[in-house]
Parts: sequence; C-alpha cells; structure tokens
Amino acid sequence: MAVPVAFFAVFFAYPVAAIVGRGLKADGVWQFGRFGEVLARPEIRDVLWFTLWQALASTALTLLVALPGAYVFARFDFPGKQVLRAVVTVPFVLPTVVVGTAFLALLGRGGLLDELWGVRLDTTVWAILLAHVFFNYAVVVRTVGGLWAQLDPRQEEAARVLGASRFTAWRRVTLPALAPAVAAAALMVFLFTFTSFGVVQILGGPGFSTLEVEIYRQTAQLLALPTAAVLTLVQFAAVGAILAVHAWTVRRRERALKLVDPATTARRPHGAGQWTLLAGVLLSVLLLVLLPLAVLVERSLGGSGLAYYRALTSADANSGTFLVAPIEAIGNSLRYALVATLIALVVGGLAAAALTRRAGRLVRGFDALLMLPLGVSAVTVGFGFLITLDKPPLDLRTSWILVPLAQALVGVPFVVRTMLPVLRAVDARLREAAAVLGASPLRAWREVDFPLVRRALLVAAGFAFAVSLGEFGATVFIARPDNPTLPVAVARLLGRSGDLNYGQAMALSTILMLVCAVSLLLLERIRTDRSGEF
Repeated sequence: MAVPVAFFAVFFAYPVAAIVGRGLKADGVWQFGRFGEVLARPEIRDVLWFTLWQALASTALTLLVALPGAYVFARFDFPGKQVLRAVVTVPFVLPTVVVGTAFLALLGRGGLLDELWGVRLDTTVWAILLAHVFFNYAVVVRTVGGLWAQLDPRQEEAARVLGASRFTAWRRVTLPALAPAVAAAALMVFLFTFTSFGVVQILGGPGFSTLEVEIYRQTAQLLALPTAAVLTLVQFAAVGAILAVHAWTVRRRERALKLVDPATTARRPHGAGQWTLLAGVLLSVLLLVLLPLAVLVERSLGGSGLAYYRALTSADANSGTFLVAPIEAIGNSLRYALVATLIALVVGGLAAAALTRRAGRLVRGFDALLMLPLGVSAVTVGFGFLITLDKPPLDLRTSWILVPLAQALVGVPFVVRTMLPVLRAVDARLREAAAVLGASPLRAWREVDFPLVRRALLVAAGFAFAVSLGEFGATVFIARPDNPTLPVAVARLLGRSGDLNYGQAMALSTILMLVCAVSLLLLERIRTDRSGEF
C-alpha cells in the first residue's frame, strides 16, 4: 500500500489541497464564510441546478434507450454480436473532446442536420443530452446486460408455468434481481454526466455550464480561486456520496445473487416480437453510435480527399494555433499515454494486490482513496500541478513527465477495478502450496498469480492507455504549446474560426477515435470475462 499512498499523496492530495488552501485562506486564516458567499450568487446556483438536472435527465434518457439493448445482448445470440458489443463500447473509451466534435459535425453549424433540414442543435441542451447517451450507452448495456446474461432464465420460466404473465414474471422475478445492477449503472452514468466537461464545453456554448466547466472558467479565465475552491469541494462532496452509494449497490448485488454461465442463457430470437426488438436495438445503435462517428469521418474528408489530413503536417498552416505541426500531437499523445499506462499499472497493480491481501476499515478507506480522482475536478488537479510542483525536489513544471503523471491518476481506478476481481479469484492455497515447496513470496507471485492475471493485466493496460490518451481536463493546463496532446490540439482547433481549423479538428478526432477503437477491439479479443461488466 505504501507506493500507491505515496503516489496519491504527492500527485493528488497535495496539488488539490494547495488549490483549496489558496482559495479559502487569507493571511493564513481559513475563510469558510466564502462558501455562503459563493453559493448565494444566482449565477452559481444556476450552474448547480443545471449540473444536477442535466445529469438526472441524461441518466433517465440513457436508461430508457440502453435497457432494451442490455436485454438483447444478454438473451439473444445473433451473428456479429461480439463485434457489435465492441462497437457500442467505443464511445465510452473515446475522449469527451472527440464525442463533442462528432456531435458538432452531426448537429452543429454546417453539420448533417443543418445541411439536410436546416436544423441546428448545438448550443442547446438536446445536443448535450444526446452526446451523454452516446457516451454512456455502453455503461448500461455492459453493466446491466452482463448481469442479465448470468441470471438463470428458468426462474422466470417457472413463474410463467405457475400462471404469471410475461410482464408479471419479469416484474416479480427478473427486475428485483436486476435492480442493483440498474442502480449501479444509473449511478455511474450520473457520475460521468455530473462531472461532464468536454461535451458541455464544445456543444453547450456560453449558455450552459456544469460544475466542471465553471471550475475551469473560474480558474483559467477569471483566476477566481476562492470560487473555484468552493465549487471543487462541492463537487467532491457530491461525487463522494455517489461513489459511496455505488459501492453499497455493488456489495448488495454480490451478496444476493447466484449466477450461471452466460454462454448458456443466450438464444436465437424467435417470433415477430423478438425480431422486432432486435431490429429496434440495431437501429438505435446505428443512429446513436455509428451515425455520429460516420459523420465525423466524412467531415474530416471534407469532400476534398485528404486535404485536412495533409494540412496537419504543416506548421505554417497553423502558425496562429500551434508552435509545431498538429500531426506531432499524435506522437506526443502516444508517448505520454504509454508512460501513463506503465505508471498506472505499477500503482494500480500494487494497490489491487494490497486490497486482496487485507481486510477491514483501513483497506476500505484505501479503496475509496483510489477512486478519488473520479470525484475531484481534473481542472483543479491540473492547475494544482502548476502551482505546487515548481520547487525542488519536485520541480516538474517544465518536465514532460507532468502530463503522464496527471493521466495516470485517471488510469489507476480503471486498473484497480479491472484487476481486483481476478486477483480475488486466485485460490490462496496455491500460494501457500508454493511457499511450502520453498518459493519466496516474489517467486510465488511470478509462478502462481502472474500467469492467472496476465490477461486481466493486458485488459487493464488497454483501458488505462485509452483513458490516458483522451484525458483533457488536467492536460489542458500542463501540456506545453510545443508538445500538445491530441485532445488539447482538437480543442485549440475548434476554438478558432475557419474551415481549415474545423476540418483539421475533425481529422485529428478521427485519428484519435481510430486509435481508441483499435485498442478496444484488441481488448475484446483477450478479455476472459464474458459477462461484460465494468
């Protein structure tokens, strides 16, 4: 536990505490009255209200659209099912900047809807809600569908034999078993939409601001650190409560259910109703998932072939936006993501191993610590890096390693959550037998644990790589102008007018999408757990 605790203390707790301290301290005295001052401002209350209701609306809309998909993937067996499951997961690993760019190409000025019917939805709440459904569709499908596939269908069949209608059997038997998974999925969707940044920043315009966007505006544009500190703590408290409820739902599900092999529960659709349901789900996937991505690719070509892609190689064409050719952002992002993945694997792997060897309140607190980066504004972390890591022995403000460190903070929770179930499944008696035969703890781990968790380690590495590749909130502060990452480069291009900048943003987003999609397809090939649950 020592290495993960030290890593989080230096690169997470210290920068965040420094930002909060600067915002809430004056002449060495804490100014807690600033909470009342900030929260009493009408514009801040509007931000809090919009953050809450758009997250609730996004969650409800996502459940409405994705639950039929969860049933189809759980109970139906059809050609291309595994590939389609990977396809619907692509949006989840895409950077939010790419999601915003894809919907901008579909719904914004000059987008597909604008060209066909003269309709624009950018700078409206509908664009934000649809993008959130696109981003979180896989969370519901894979969390609820993963559990649904493991429920024994004979229980519902027995209820039908005893006289229950199809709906009554589902309501009395299946729904109570699924309720914890639905609650867990809803809470995760609410968490991701409550802290939404890139999607709202690109699609919402100046008229809409979530807590995360407002923290960025108060920090980067207005330098109002007291307001940013108050909002950071409000967001931290809210997300902490969400994660606590989520942990409770997971523990409840683990205690309550007996599961079966998901390979035995899927059947080919039969009857007009099931085929209609399958067709409806496929149509929703086409419109909600594939269409935005296809429009993104089409806009990157711009009707002029590869002109926008060729412009990425020229620094002269982008002299007002970049110090280097935008194409260099690809190499920068890959290098940063590889280093961040290595850091996340070391820190997250040690943390997961520690959680499997101990129990009690200390370990539960340690587990909660590992999830904290999901609850604190990435903007706060990035700005905290700039103002804290600027003195020996950690004078890293001008070092390239700063970006991978920030990205690794986001990757560690994914590594822990991926490896922990597999490590807990390793029979401790195997290690004990190795020890009796004379193996040291290190050799026992190498000979017993590692062969069993190797594939999970590769999956964790893939998720950490994809998440690191798309990190934007912290990187936008610390990426140097001569070494931009792909998400930062896309945001800069979208922030400038002109068809060339717009087309290059689409081209970079397409490249980033393809890299993330390839990573995910590779994960699907090596993933051992076919339940599909996050």
